[in-house]
Amino acid sequence: QVQVVESGGGLVQAGGSLSLSCVASGSILSVATMGWYRQAPGKERELVALITASGDTNYADSVKGRFTISRDNAKNTVHLRMNSLKPEDTDVYYCMANVRTVSSMLNRVYWGQGTQVTVSS
Repeated sequence: QVQVVESGGGLVQAGGSLSLSCVASGSILSVATMGWYRQAPGKERELVALITASGDTNYADSVKGRFTISRDNAKNTVHLRMNSLKPEDTDVYYCMANVRTVSSMLNRVYWGQGTQVTVSS
């Protein structure tokens, strides 16, 4: 069993900063890509940022230059530093971890429960 738990988020004024963290735990053999997605009510979940185990990153165009993703492989954690936040960044942010478990030789994507980020104008 694998658990993915986010922390951070909250309410911030436009132009401010917030940090999100996420940890994957359980019967983990290895963690490949980790990342963040976001979703507004009635809309599809969209990519925010991804990071591979080797540190390669990929960002949505809307957050490039403002958000920074990082990870600690030893702790199976991923972080998202969000600067220069805009009202349109308001969403529920979900952590994703692509995990290979001890009991399976196949990778599977696990999701966190989501954390709310609200940016006021």
